[in-house]
Amino acid sequence: MSTTGLVHQGWKDSHDSIFHDDGTLAEGPIALVEVQGYVYAAWRVAAEMARALGYADLGARCESKAESLRRRFEECFWSDALGTYVLALDGVKRQCRVRSSNAGHALWCGIADRARGRKAAQALMSEGSFSGWGVRTVAAGERRYNPMSYHNGSVWPHDNAIVAAGLARYGCRALASRILEGLLAASRFVEFRRLPELFCGFERRSDEGPTIYPVACAPQAWAAGAVFHLLHSALGLTVDGRRREVTFSHPLLPESVPELRITGLCLGDSTVDLLVENHPHDTGVTVLRREGDVRVLVVK
Repeated sequence: MSTTGLVHQGWKDSHDSIFHDDGTLAEGPIALVEVQGYVYAAWRVAAEMARALGYADLGARCESKAESLRRRFEECFWSDALGTYVLALDGVKRQCRVRSSNAGHALWCGIADRARGRKAAQALMSEGSFSGWGVRTVAAGERRYNPMSYHNGSVWPHDNAIVAAGLARYGCRALASRILEGLLAASRFVEFRRLPELFCGFERRSDEGPTIYPVACAPQAWAAGAVFHLLHSALGLTVDGRRREVTFSHPLLPESVPELRITGLCLGDSTVDLLVENHPHDTGVTVLRREGDVRVLVVK
């Protein structure tokens, strides 16, 4: 803690969660990789809103700020040595060259270069980062990695849902589907199949469940919400209530999920029930029931 609050302003609020590759803690002011993505996305949305309201000049200024940040992000946060984006910059702009799940948040926000983003996606799903249950907060092999820690090697469902959305955004839907499969498998070993706040980052073993973090909250809202975010990413699902339109863009279910039913999906005063089926070389979508004017589109 600093005299005015946390040294680093991110969701990983442990005192030791932001560090250099030699294990030393980063000193502030700290610029986290994911926060750059959040700000970039905010400027982009602000530009869109301004234009929609008729403020073209303001929209252009917001867009310019977003683009300037994107260029600086690529200059400052990419690491050729890691093959991904670094965890953060410390107070003197020195890179914290650590492989972490934070980079997935940057992909989710769309700030990353397309080619580099796909490289980062592969790094996030590499053996050291992906435990088999999910992406670790910090990759195995990093100096402060500890699979039993709170933020330095554990697996958080909400964090993984954001990472999966980032992978899907960069065209890596099969990798996103692997995260869905891992967390679905983990849910079979917990009470009521209710995903906890986090669990330990030990490697997945056959016929054994994940090692539960003793004081993890269960239930927890963002862990529960992760399920819907994961399905959105794997199925490329978009629901447009104004147009009463449901779109599946290149949907892909894990092999372990033969079918998925979505029932009572409301779009205005209309509802629809859908069946998503896993076929050997394709994913099919069938309308089981439709009340009102609802369009269902499948983009292959």
